[in-house]
Amino acid sequence: MKLDVLLGLQWGDEGKGKIVDVIAPRYDVVARFQGGPNAGHSLEFNNIRHVLHMIPSGIFHPEKINIIGNGVVIDPIIFSKEINELDKLGVQYLDTIIISKKAHLILPTHRILDAASEAAKGDTKIGSTLKGIGPAYMDKTGRNGLRVGDILDPGFNEIYRYLIKKHQQILSQYSFNYNLSEFEQGWMEGIERMRKFKIADTEHLVNGYLAANKTVLAEGAQGTMLDIDFGSYPFVTSSNTITAGACIGLGVPPNNVGNVIGIFKAYCTRVGGGPFPTELMDETGEKMRKTGNEYGSTTGRPRRCGWLDLVALRYAIMLNGVTEMTITKADVLSGFDTLNVCTAYKINGKETQEFPYSLDQSSLIPVYKTLKGWNQDLSNIEKYSDLPDELKNYIRFIEQETGVKVTMVSIGPDRKEILQKN
Repeated sequence: MKLDVLLGLQWGDEGKGKIVDVIAPRYDVVARFQGGPNAGHSLEFNNIRHVLHMIPSGIFHPEKINIIGNGVVIDPIIFSKEINELDKLGVQYLDTIIISKKAHLILPTHRILDAASEAAKGDTKIGSTLKGIGPAYMDKTGRNGLRVGDILDPGFNEIYRYLIKKHQQILSQYSFNYNLSEFEQGWMEGIERMRKFKIADTEHLVNGYLAANKTVLAEGAQGTMLDIDFGSYPFVTSSNTITAGACIGLGVPPNNVGNVIGIFKAYCTRVGGGPFPTELMDETGEKMRKTGNEYGSTTGRPRRCGWLDLVALRYAIMLNGVTEMTITKADVLSGFDTLNVCTAYKINGKETQEFPYSLDQSSLIPVYKTLKGWNQDLSNIEKYSDLPDELKNYIRFIEQETGVKVTMVSIGPDRKEILQKN
């Protein structure tokens, strides 16, 4: 059996959690392969909105195994809060959540280092979520990190104190006030709670499931354009968000990857700093933001909005080997008489469809094609064939431009508002 991968093709916030929740019944296992509490996967059903940060989005299907892979970084405080929310809903999880021993821990001082570093950058800050993600991954690559498996070691507290001391030495170089005890008690309580879960060498489990013909879905966080290597550097996240990251973040060989499901919005959004070629700083962008409720599920910050960027989308498809796509938030574009779609960039007067090394917006001009919009309310539509012709033409144009078929269309936040496209 092959591992399927589901990931975002833009700057995150594409609606991955909802789609995982919808297609989870097809799979035996859902596994997160990178990121941490900087991710916010929103799911909505029974008129209740749920936001997951580290727990895979298959958790609301009781018969599914949910794996937090080795590529994820875990904050015990936020993990505990997520579990509290599941308790309120009566979700059973102790038998269905498995945590990789090799997943790294976010320490209280990682969050403090994140805040201190971002404050020191002033106007050049990257728009970090301040969750300690970057410093945690830095410790991982610097071979200093604490891993989940370490919490089972009798000498864990000593290891923890040693790393905290190293972080405090680094913090002494900043002019930044902090109170470690503010985070530490809750962090230790979160560690105690994590010890109650199944902690395992999940790479063996995942490969064992595949060998036993179990179906496994790898769930990505953030989006392709935030990948540490191929995104709009340095305004990126600290992990590999692309399909290759699923192999590393779960311990699965590349020849065991099957379908790659790419999720993209009908338009583009971005949270935080960084280049955004199709950004709209006018009434149109504000209308997208208000209609789409474009505020970060993790940070609450307003998202920047703009037209669909096919240069970036084609690039993401190439990097990920996307085999099928889902378009989300198509309903947000209802009411626009015309829609612009970026089909190329003009850089220093020369037109290109290749995604460049630098998105220097002083020399980059998006090249747009204008399509006809639609005014129809999509909320009660139950079949793809009943969608407005203009929306179907919009989707057809995207398919022609990218060479990849759209198989599902999301027209609202609820899990029921997904249309299958033949």
